[in-house]
Parts: sequence; C-alpha cells; structure tokens
Amino acid sequence: MDRVSALDEPLKKTLGPATAKVMAEQLDLHTVGDLLHHYPRRYEERGQLTTLADLPLDEDVTVVAQVAESRILTFNHGRGQRLEITLTDGSGRLQLVFFGRGIHKPHKELPPGSRGMFAGKVSVFNRKLQLAHPTYVPLGRDGGESVEDTASAVDDFAGKLIPIYPACKGLESWKITKAVDAVLPRAVEAADPLPPALREGRGFVPLPEALYKVHRPGTKADVEDARQRLKWDEAFVLQVALARRRHADAQLPAVARRPVADGVLDAFDAGLPFTLTDGQRKVTAEIFADLATEHPMHRLLQGEVGSGKTLVALRAMLAVVDAGGQAAMLAPTEVLAQQHHRSITEMMGELARGGMLGGAEHATKVVLLTGSMGAAARRQALLDLVTGEAGIVIGTHALIEDKVRFHDLGLVVVDEQHRFGVEQRDALRSKGKQPPHLLVMTATPIPRTVAMTVFGDLETSVLDQLPAGRSPIASHVVPAQDKPHFLARAWERVREEVGKGHQAYVVCPRIGDADEDADAGSGGTRKAGKTGKAGKAADTDDAEKRPPLAVLDMAGQLAEGALAGLRVEVLHGRMQPDDKDAVMRRFAAGEVDVLVATTVIEVGVNVPNATAMVIMDADRFGVSQLHQLRGRVGRGSAPGLCLLVTDMPEASPARARLGAVAATLDGFELSRIDLEQRREGDVLGQAQSGARSSLRMLAVIEDEEVIAAAREEAVAVVARDPELAGSPELRTALDALLDTERERYLDKG
Repeated sequence: MDRVSALDEPLKKTLGPATAKVMAEQLDLHTVGDLLHHYPRRYEERGQLTTLADLPLDEDVTVVAQVAESRILTFNHGRGQRLEITLTDGSGRLQLVFFGRGIHKPHKELPPGSRGMFAGKVSVFNRKLQLAHPTYVPLGRDGGESVEDTASAVDDFAGKLIPIYPACKGLESWKITKAVDAVLPRAVEAADPLPPALREGRGFVPLPEALYKVHRPGTKADVEDARQRLKWDEAFVLQVALARRRHADAQLPAVARRPVADGVLDAFDAGLPFTLTDGQRKVTAEIFADLATEHPMHRLLQGEVGSGKTLVALRAMLAVVDAGGQAAMLAPTEVLAQQHHRSITEMMGELARGGMLGGAEHATKVVLLTGSMGAAARRQALLDLVTGEAGIVIGTHALIEDKVRFHDLGLVVVDEQHRFGVEQRDALRSKGKQPPHLLVMTATPIPRTVAMTVFGDLETSVLDQLPAGRSPIASHVVPAQDKPHFLARAWERVREEVGKGHQAYVVCPRIGDADEDADAGSGGTRKAGKTGKAGKAADTDDAEKRPPLAVLDMAGQLAEGALAGLRVEVLHGRMQPDDKDAVMRRFAAGEVDVLVATTVIEVGVNVPNATAMVIMDADRFGVSQLHQLRGRVGRGSAPGLCLLVTDMPEASPARARLGAVAATLDGFELSRIDLEQRREGDVLGQAQSGARSSLRMLAVIEDEEVIAAAREEAVAVVARDPELAGSPELRTALDALLDTERERYLDKG
C-alpha cells in the first residue's frame, strides 16, 4: 500500500462497520488519516481529578472524578427508583443520576471513595450540574487498578497521561482510545507536508513521531513537542492555500476605478454637514487605492457599531460611479435594505435623482430591489440596472437572481457579511463583465471572520473611532430568575425613558403563534413549558425547559401589564414588507413608544430617539448579536441603556457571556471573546463557527504568532513554486484539506 492510500483507508476496514458508522455520523471521521488527526482535547493524570466547576453546559464531556456519596431514592409512592451519585474534585460537585432497573450495577461499581471516568452531556437540574445516565469506567479507589472487566479500556495508561478525546453519545473517549490504538501503527506512513529545510530549521520532530506523541505521550514534554509540530502543520498548509488564492487573485483582471475630479463624489462631499473623522479618511484612502488597481479588491471593513461604515461605503460607491461603473449593496433583510436606501437617498439629496426632475448635474439614480416589490417597480429597477441609468442599487437576495443584469458592475458592497453564504456573494460578483471589486462590512466580526482576518485572507481596514456626538450605552444583566424585582425595575426604567420623550425596544428570540420562527435569532428551543407573566417562567425550578419568549406573547403581556398605557407595536420577519416598513416609519417618527421585535432590528436600524433596549432571554443570543442589538440605542444625544434579561444561574457559562457583553462596548474585544468561546468555525468551509472546524490543534487567538510566521513561509514557498510541483507531500496535504467543496469556496472568496 503506498504512503497516500494507507491513510485514506476507510475506518470500517479496521474498526468494523458499526464503530465506523458512529464515527462518520457523529464525529465526521471517515478514514485512518481522519482518526489519526482526531487529537485528544486534554490529558488527565491517573491521580488527578477534573475541575468540575469549569464544565460547559449542553456539551458532551469526559471527566475523571471521585465518588463522594451514593444513594438510591424512591418516587411515585415507592414504585420507581433512581440512583443519585455525587462526584467531587475536592471542591466542586457534579451529580450523576440513573433511573430504572439498571441502577444496581453502577451502585455496586461506584461506591463512595472510588474513582472513575464518566462521560455524558452536562445539564442543570435544581440549580445543580448533572449528567443523566452517563457512561463510565471505574478506576478503583486509589485511581489505580480498575474493577471487574472494564479495566481493559484504560489499563494501558497506568502511571501515564490519559488522553481525553472529543467524544459523542455512543462513542466515549475510552472507546476512541482503543480505536486509535488500532490505527496508530499507520502513522509511520503519513506524508510530511513541511519542506525539509523548514522542518529542520525550526527543530520540529518528524510527523509520525508527532502523531504518536500526541496520542500516547509519556510526558508533558512529549505533548508539547507534538502540539507545536501539529500546530505548524495546520497553520502552514492553510497559509499555503490562502497564499495560492491571493496569488491567483493577483492574476485576475479587473477594471481600475479611479475617482474623477468634479464628479458626484466631490459634489456629495461638498454638501456634507460634518467633517470626516481621521479614521474615515484613512480607511477611504486604503479603499480608493485598491479600487485604482487592475485586480479585484478583496477588503474587509471592520467598524464599531455607529462608526460610519455606511458613509465610507457610499463614498466608495460614488467613486466607482464617477469612474463609469455601477455599485451594488447587498443587505441581509428587507428592513435593512429599505433603511439603507432611505438613508442613502436622504444623504445624497438631489444627487440621487439622476435623470429625474430636480436631479443635480452629476446625479445618478439610486434604486431599491427586493423580493416583495410590485411587478412594475421591479421591471423599472431591472431596466435601470441593465441600461446603466442606475449607478447604485441596494437590495436583498433579489439582487442575485438570474434576471438581474448590470450594465457595468464595478463594486459589490456586502453589509453584515456573516448573514450571507459564500455562494450568494459569488453569484453577485459573477454579474460583472470582469470580476468587480468587493468590500465586505461588519460591525462585530463573528468567529470565522476573525479567523480569516488573522489568517490574512482579507485585506483589512478598521474604523475604531466613533463620530462626535455619539452617547455612551450602559449595559446591565438582569437575573430575572434570581431577583424578579430586577425585572420589574427594568420595565420601570422603560417607562421613565418614555416619560422623558424617548423610545424603547424589547427584543425576543422568536415570533410566536407558529411552529417556525423564520427570523428568530437564538439557539435551539427548549422543551415545552408554559410561560407566566412577562419575562418569568412558570416552572421556576426548571426554567431551562420552557420555550423561548415570543414577540407576539410579550407584546400583549406588556401592553396589558407592565407597560399599560404606552403605545406598543410589534415587528418581525413574517410581517408583510409594507407593514414592516410602516411600523419602522411610525417608530422613527415617534408615534410608537415601545417596539417589541425579533432580531430583524439587529443591524442598520437608526432611530436616534430610541434610548432603551430590553433583551429577553439574552442568553439565547451570541456575543456579536447582542452587541449589534445594543448598537440600536444611544445613537442620539441622550445616553443609551441596554438590559440583558436571563433566567440562567449565576455560575453558568451563559451568565459569564452576558457579563462580558455588559462589561465592555468594545466590539473588537467582544469578537475575541466570541472566538474563544465558539471557536473559529470551518476556516475554509461554510460553517460560521462551532464544532465543524478545519482547525484541530490550532487556536486562532492563542497562536497568532505561529500563524504569522507560517504565513511568511507559505508566501515564500508559493512565490517560488505556485503549483507546488517540487513539493508533492505538501500538495497531498493540500488536496486532503481542500476537498471539492472547499476548493470552490476558496475560488469564490
């Protein structure tokens, strides 16, 4: 068997079809090579216990712990039994619970004082961390010899480090250990992607040795040697992929779009009632320099909420119009597209009425294109685009449809890029005669964006300076479950803000009154339960089982209760576009006091008179999303207030996440927190964040220096040999990383 195909062998040949099926479906492991690169998450020493207080909720974990107490309890008048076992690490505690006839085996095998490895999903019940029906392997009373016939799973690790693998239901860490044992001899056949000079110059161990040491280390030094080598493999191969992408992009033709004097841009600038910030001027210079080149710009514009990204993007679009091209802005929702169209036409004034009565000398036409437009308006917009009458178009996914044709598309601006898939961006970029320039905007980068930025795939511009006149936003966590009077005070604060002539938002995770919530911005729905008064679960001892709060329920409860007498309206994604626009116009005009909405208001909505926001079930939203939502208040001269309402216990990771959001207004700091908590996502694929990651060893935040050094090496390699003809092992590693889907992803950008 040759060196390549040895690691490509399907796991079912070695492990059998049943185990291979679970590995493929649950862990995305299909070949011998996949399993060899499924590294331990951490290592436990035989005499040490896992720190229980740090366990993440709703995740499968494996822990080594000691049994503190064990008891069998009865319920249903003695007809039912359950076994409760309390584990300890010396300070923290974790409860195991078993039901049914099988409780006597663990009761016998896990007496107080014994130790074991336990695997299951962490939950909270009665405010205690719990594993329900976990699987386990006893380790004996002193952490030494195991009892009965379960010992064989871990006997190999007596006196050594015990690897703890990322696991899943039905395939615990100790089972993965045995599977790795079966394939580990194949590690000698792994093709080494690092050029010999690079490997020797940096003193790395050979790849087969690194694989053996990471799975079966004798010492902590073995682990460190292996980790450093394997991190470099990941960083270098990824950087080579991105360097080849940049090299290919540099060969693509694009039309240079240089600003023209005395055109629409100069006329627009002359009418601005304020001066640009230093940051806006610096970023504009970077963008204009890219637009003037004859290969496509591929730039990320990161800006704090309210830093003026839209103004910078508009000036870039006007520069392209002056150069004879057209610009398209892609927005994720109709509400945002309409908001952008309204604000841009207002900013441009007569300059947005090209070919119309009252239009200025250098005016162009700014059109809106959404899926819900009437047939006549849609036909006119399409005609304006194909003839070139419209220099700027703002739209939703409707811009991507086959019927949309441009006269000369020169620039694509993607707002809040994390709301779009790669295919959608690519479909719009393909509408240019030559590849158009691309400007991607985001307020708080989501993990994948941060990862790509650190990897250097995108040229990056940063707006970290707020315009003069923006007000501070105070943020507080409201623990509704622990302190119900805090929630009552939150509604009083909303009344106070309205009493001062201001307005407020109340944000809920879902719409309600239907099985599906199209624009709900939260995680999964909890098990069914009933909700009582606004913001408080009826089942107070088991709040995590109730469904997320809904706009339609909350609006009615508030209008009749805590906010009675105020003008309360709703906004959500299932409303008709005209109705949504009408509500937003009334809210902007001050005719609505409190807007109860889903995350449809997350980006782009600009009502300076709105000063307060209450986010219900705030723990169901991500860090970036909370920061975006919070950015809807404090946009005028009055200070803003954001209240994050949650039922989660104080010690939970969800509360820690909310505390981090409340503690800082720095979106870039929050993006780092988000990345640390959610991981990078699939850096070369479509997953935005989470477990599906092409990074198995590398951590973007911790390993920035490794990534930067690997980038330098990769750029040099690609400059010398773009096709990697002289590096067959590197080409093999690249082919393994870039399957057909990911190769397409890189090509698209």
